[in-house]
Amino acid sequence: MSTPLCLPEGEVLIPQKLKEVGYSTHLIGKWHVGHYKKYCLPHNRGFDTFFGFYQAFSDYYYHNSTNGAHSAWDLRRDDLLVADEYMGQYSTYMYTGESIDIISKHDRNKPMFLMFSHQAVHVPLQVPSSYADLYKDVISDERRRTYAGMVSSLDESIYYVVQALKDNDMWQNTVLIFSSDNGGAPTEGASNWPLRGAKASFYEGGVRAVGFVHSPLLPPSLRGTINKELIHVSDWFPTILHLAQGSVGNLDLDGFDQWKVISENEKTVRREILYNIDPLYFHPMVRKGVEFLDNGYFDITTQAALRVDNWKILTGRPGKGNWVPPPESGLDTIEDDTMKQELIHLYDIGDDPFETVNLAHSRPDKVEELLARLQQYNITAVPCSFPKEDVKGSDPTLGDGGWGPWM
Repeated sequence: MSTPLCLPEGEVLIPQKLKEVGYSTHLIGKWHVGHYKKYCLPHNRGFDTFFGFYQAFSDYYYHNSTNGAHSAWDLRRDDLLVADEYMGQYSTYMYTGESIDIISKHDRNKPMFLMFSHQAVHVPLQVPSSYADLYKDVISDERRRTYAGMVSSLDESIYYVVQALKDNDMWQNTVLIFSSDNGGAPTEGASNWPLRGAKASFYEGGVRAVGFVHSPLLPPSLRGTINKELIHVSDWFPTILHLAQGSVGNLDLDGFDQWKVISENEKTVRREILYNIDPLYFHPMVRKGVEFLDNGYFDITTQAALRVDNWKILTGRPGKGNWVPPPESGLDTIEDDTMKQELIHLYDIGDDPFETVNLAHSRPDKVEELLARLQQYNITAVPCSFPKEDVKGSDPTLGDGGWGPWM
């Protein structure tokens, strides 16, 4: 990323609040919320230590990443560029070793927050052949086979982290939260089947992420069960603070404390998820007379997505909406003709989780209700800030040769 942009300085992060109640805080792996100024960096946003990379992705062995006109190393320990020291080491191994080291050196009289933002299984698809070979007899597609190997390596990593916590007598008081950030990209070996869509779309295949919570602190009766309550990534902030006996103070949060939903099977108080409103991304092919175009509430050419209870509305271009089965299934992709997409999609996710039937025409009342709700969100939105890339200024050769602050 060569854009002079990062998470605004006034936004308070989980590690900052946890430090208020005595936690040590560590980040391993991906940062990717901006690095153009020093205040943007992890150790200035609440993390005691950082070992990882700033960009969206990097090479798993050489730890360099290419962004536009520049290609440079992208591996740092706090501020120090260390990519050359780890040249040739597979990043999943490398980050796992770092986590074990942090755990083994930790003072057990002090609470710890470890955010392990694994590089895997993001592109580029790279893994030691021993993992991909596990699937050579069952997956013929090379990209899919490599992806499966990367997942197995990731799975092994989590095992070693848990084992380190057990070996250091920390597991009994640990809550492990595992979560993906978005749906997978089928073109890069992933599969969201039978959900519709993929990463970079607002269909369920793009926004419904895999996750689980595991802990000796959970009641045995809940272990192995599936929780179908509505939970959003923003809920982790107040939930983790609750676990740490911290306080959100006067912060105006979008999230809800979901610990009783997770640990006691209570009903969630969350009814809505605003996935996005992007006024910079609009549908250019709009003709007069399109249904709901003059609805009086919300500009439906704008890309937006909202869920209220089981109802979900998509406006503008929601992204590619194919249903893509994994190659080894032998099934064919069901194509979605994006050039003929309508500007309004309405689905009942409870009855139709695969988003096969657009109910916008049969339920105009629900469409208007949700468009009005979208507009309520829109009028309170902070104006977009999306400055142009600073290709010249961000050139890593002007600094220490790696991606880092340039202003």
